Amino acid sequence: MVVTEIFKSIQGESTYAGLPCIFVRLTGCNLRCHWCDTAYAFYGGTKMTADQVLARVRELGGKLVEFTGGEPLLQESEVIPLVRRLIDEGYRVLIETSGERFVGSLPREVVKVVDVKCPASGESGKFCFENLTVLDRKDQLKFVIQDENDYRFARTFLADHGVLSRVDEVLFSPVFNQLAPQKLAEWILRDGSEVRLGLQLHKFIWDPEMRGV
Repeated sequence: MVVTEIFKSIQGESTYAGLPCIFVRLTGCNLRCHWCDTAYAFYGGTKMTADQVLARVRELGGKLVEFTGGEPLLQESEVIPLVRRLIDEGYRVLIETSGERFVGSLPREVVKVVDVKCPASGESGKFCFENLTVLDRKDQLKFVIQDENDYRFARTFLADHGVLSRVDEVLFSPVFNQLAPQKLAEWILRDGSEVRLGLQLHKFIWDPEMRGV
């Protein structure tokens, strides 16, 4: 598989935010969200075998691992066997994905953090709706929100597709430095939205442009 970086940091997103986590950032993405903060993972990277990735994960220590990108499911044929090995060794595995790829082939134990792209991303309409049939209560749906139009889109999506009856956690996250967290919080409170406000914790701990954190 082609890997951009493997590092240990504090998980900055999802309900696992704040926990030490090993990140395996895979190279390549087939979407081009306007606000993407990991465009450096679109190209390049280093070819690594599953054994090499697993050895590095073991070396870093800890039992929480996230596969991210780019889009990790572009390398699904190599990712799935590696994820299975990690689970068998006692790791808890998260996969963060754009939502454009079907997640149903992943092992059941994987915590799937699945994006739904809002209009301001420029990639709205790419969501694989079959994903809604395979998500379970532990999985998480995430909307990255740039403005109130995105917020309304996300609320409509939840209502139209009965998302809150499928998963326990729905995350609304403001685009960093483009939508004030306070503003999004006010909309959530105003409308009684049963969602979790998600902030990119790592960008408050370290420089937002820093890699490997």
